[in-house]
Amino acid sequence: MRIRLAVGTALTAGLVAGSVGLGGLAGAVPSAERPSGAMADAAPAALAVGDFDFTRPETVATGLQVPWGMDFLPDGSALVAQRPTGQVVRVRPGQPPESIVQISGVSPTSEGGLLGLAVSPTYAQDGWIYVYFTTATDNRISRFRLTAPQTQQPILTGLTRASIHNGGRIAFGPDGMLYVGVGDAGQTATAQNPQSRNGKILRIRPDGSVPPDNPIAGSPVYSLGHRHVQGLAWDAQGRLYATEFGQNTWDEVNLIVAGGNYGWPTVEGRAGDPRFRDPLITWTPAEASPSGATIAGDQLFVAALRGNRLWNVPLTGTGSVGTPTAELVGTYGRLRTVEYGPDGWLWVTTSNRDGRGTPAGSDDRILRFPPRDTTPPPTTPPPTTPPPTTPPPTTPPPTTPPPGPAQCTVSWTVNQWNTGFTAEVQVTNRGAALNGWTLTWSFGGNQQVTGGWNAQVTQSGQTVTARNAAWNAALPTNGTASFGFQATYSGTNNRPSEFRLNGTTCQIG
Repeated sequence: MRIRLAVGTALTAGLVAGSVGLGGLAGAVPSAERPSGAMADAAPAALAVGDFDFTRPETVATGLQVPWGMDFLPDGSALVAQRPTGQVVRVRPGQPPESIVQISGVSPTSEGGLLGLAVSPTYAQDGWIYVYFTTATDNRISRFRLTAPQTQQPILTGLTRASIHNGGRIAFGPDGMLYVGVGDAGQTATAQNPQSRNGKILRIRPDGSVPPDNPIAGSPVYSLGHRHVQGLAWDAQGRLYATEFGQNTWDEVNLIVAGGNYGWPTVEGRAGDPRFRDPLITWTPAEASPSGATIAGDQLFVAALRGNRLWNVPLTGTGSVGTPTAELVGTYGRLRTVEYGPDGWLWVTTSNRDGRGTPAGSDDRILRFPPRDTTPPPTTPPPTTPPPTTPPPTTPPPTTPPPGPAQCTVSWTVNQWNTGFTAEVQVTNRGAALNGWTLTWSFGGNQQVTGGWNAQVTQSGQTVTARNAAWNAALPTNGTASFGFQATYSGTNNRPSEFRLNGTTCQIG
């Protein structure tokens, strides 16, 4: 489906020949989704994705300094950018943060410093990690590898910097392109100037070049009329949502389309002006100042700074939203970043040491919240007397009817060599339609997953979990999802004996 472009007059001429609809992006399935790693706690498969228990926090890390960007490596650990120090740390539950790299040239002035961080969606093949940061002269994006972290390669430079409104959020979309939120740097007129990259959301290739299907040929500008975009997240249909700081009146959540004009500085909040796209949600700055965003299932989560809360926004599946609910109000102070982890938990960072909060002794922190346990309690009360110790009679057990048809089927195709293999997996849903799926199995040997595509594949011990990517979460009745992974092994490499789709045992084809 082609999406109508709502654009300002300054951009209209440039979009006539070069515009693309979001439907084109949603259909551009990447060749390799980011593989993700293992965490000890996996989401209970029977739960609705996006339903988290905010009464059961786990503190993952303490004593950080303004943790800003965060993304996950294939082993499930998180990489976190600390804004004032220019340092990237690696975080694992139950372990102290580990310093990974010092980003060269970071100039932490006011809102500037080391900001966004994104792991390549094809990390298993290329090893790239991307960071957005402020230098003494500009804002820029560089990339590096953990194998040579001091070799840092700039891919986008010359973005106007300032003490405020540097933007900084970066994230890979389902099309494999890197999306960049760039603030207006306090120069409001740049947001409506299509020749300026400030006050925009940019879309670039992983090497920094411009994709040929961007709205304006040769330009990285994807959408314009932004003041200070802080969060980027995609739903299962490939739609992009962005959070944005307003000035004094309205903060926003916007549905982003290619070439869309979101009105700043002409408009703050809703205007009903056909030249501009109105936001889906507006909040006052006191209840929001929205920063990072993530989507889990049909829920958009938005970390709020001045609002000292986490907003939980229902998504309808049609590009509109339900009534938001405020979580964690005042519990942890300013919240900067929220991410849906490959472990199925919701990860949240505080931002109380940014000069505008009241830090606790353990700040800044990273917390994670588990999926809510919705397993119904047993309906039969437990026995009040011990069971008899005499052996049961040896009469044959009563016959039971054969089980019904399997609710899912799995096929498993392996390409194997002496120390490694790849597996192509197809899972077909024979039950009710699913919006969000998880396939689990256990290896019988010492197989170790090293990467995956078209799903988030994690491993803990011998247990492997494959979780849907954003674009293939919907699995209708009789629908099939395909994904693959690469692994190492020694000795035997037998096919797993059991697979479970959202907790239900599948037939192996």
